[in-house]
Formats: sequence, structure tokens, C-alpha cells
Amino acid sequence: MPITVEEKAESRTQTTGDNPSVELVYIVRGDDDDLAVRAALEAFAPATYDGLPRQSVGIEPAGPQLWDGSARYAPADDSSSIQPGESVFTFDTGGGTQRITQSLATVGIFAPAGQTAPNFKGAIGVTDSGVEGVDIAVPVYNFTETHVLADSVVTPTYKTLLSIITGKVNSDAFRDFSPGEVLFLGAAGSQRGAPGDGGDWEITFRFAASFNATGLTAGDITGISKKGWEYLWVRYEDVEDAAAQAIVKQPVAAYVERVYLELPFSALGI
Repeated sequence: MPITVEEKAESRTQTTGDNPSVELVYIVRGDDDDLAVRAALEAFAPATYDGLPRQSVGIEPAGPQLWDGSARYAPADDSSSIQPGESVFTFDTGGGTQRITQSLATVGIFAPAGQTAPNFKGAIGVTDSGVEGVDIAVPVYNFTETHVLADSVVTPTYKTLLSIITGKVNSDAFRDFSPGEVLFLGAAGSQRGAPGDGGDWEITFRFAASFNATGLTAGDITGISKKGWEYLWVRYEDVEDAAAQAIVKQPVAAYVERVYLELPFSALGI
């Protein structure tokens, strides 16, 4: 017995205004297979009604080989996704934390009357065994970009490339940032539409920026330069402080270390 679809007399319930909608209701006969019944209803119900696109189709069993069906029409909701050629950008300046052993400047040294306090040249938390340092908030500019890329772009090779660039720093200028300032934190994406239909990919890319610096000092060491994601550390040695008549730990060398590989972010294709 072929499947038949008929619109009910009480069909075409409508609302108007800012959120217009229409519901068409049907009776479907001729099969107990829910997938076949739904397919028949989808083929019968119009794709649009009064200028509104069809948003959903539903069926509910009403008896042997008998089903109630419905089709709902409403404006397309594009608020949760972006369209090809559009991009979404977000940012925050929440920053991060870093342990430092050297201050920018020592603004006060105090000692009992008649005594001279040792001068550690900006070293923080000096003990007999070393320099403990302190955890501070440091500026980190976090930002995301969401782009829609064609299925032909998001190949297995491209997905592997995203994995390779994750945890790397830009070797080229990227957005308004100089080489060495942007760390790629990774990407997350999903394909829009049914699997295998070649739909676009909506991908969110996450970055963190830390700015390059010049003219840094550590005690009597001056002229230190470092890129944003390079690591600066200071070596301390015991030095005689004649004024305090004490052996103190003071910075004797500063080192700038590259701890992230650098790659061109132009390969991201965004």
C-alpha cells in the first residue's frame, strides 16, 4: 500500500509579528515504518510557506499504519553561526601569572638604626640557599577568531597542520603583532550540514599575545631584549656587600631562552 499524505482541516496555525511562524499538520497513512513515513512527509510538505523556510518536520503514531504529521515554518535563526565571508572576533585581557626573581626597581631598603641592609640589586626573596622570587600577574592578550572555511580547504592535511602549529609562536607578522608575540593555542571546528555533504567548516582559532620587550635590566645588567614568549632568567652569585659587611646574592648574568618553536602563521590561511 503506498504512503499517502493529506493536510488536515485544522492546519495552518499562524502567528505574526517579530517572530512569525506557521504550522501545517497532516495525516499520513500506509506504512508502519517511521523513517519511510517521515521521508514521505518531508517530500510532501513545501520547503517554504508564505516566505518562511521549513524548520522542522515531526511525526507521531496514531494507529496501525496511521500517523499524525506536522511541519513548522519560521525565520532562519543565524544567531548561532556565521556565514561564509563573515568572521567573529573575541578578546580578553585576563593575563596570566609568572614567577619572577628580579624586581623592576627596589623602592625601599630598611634596616635597624646604625646598620646597613644588604643590597641584593633587585633580587626578590633572597635566602641563604637561593632566590625564591614571587608570582605576579603579567599582561597576556587572549583572543579568538571564528571563520567559515570551505570543505575543500579543511582537508586532513590542513587539520594536521593546525595540530602542528598549535603551541608555536609566529615567525612572521600576524594581525597587528610582531614576530614572536603570538602563541597559537589551537583550533576547534565543526562541519555544518549533514556529514559527507561537503558543507562549510566553522572553526574557532585561539591565540595569546605577549609583547616583545627591550631595555630590560637585572641589577647592574642593562640592555636586555626578549621576544614576548621567550623566557628571561637570572643567575645569582654570592657577592661581597662592603657597605653592609655581608655576603649577598646579586644578579651576575641574564639569559633569554627560546622555549617555543616559531612557525609562519600565514599557513593558517585566515
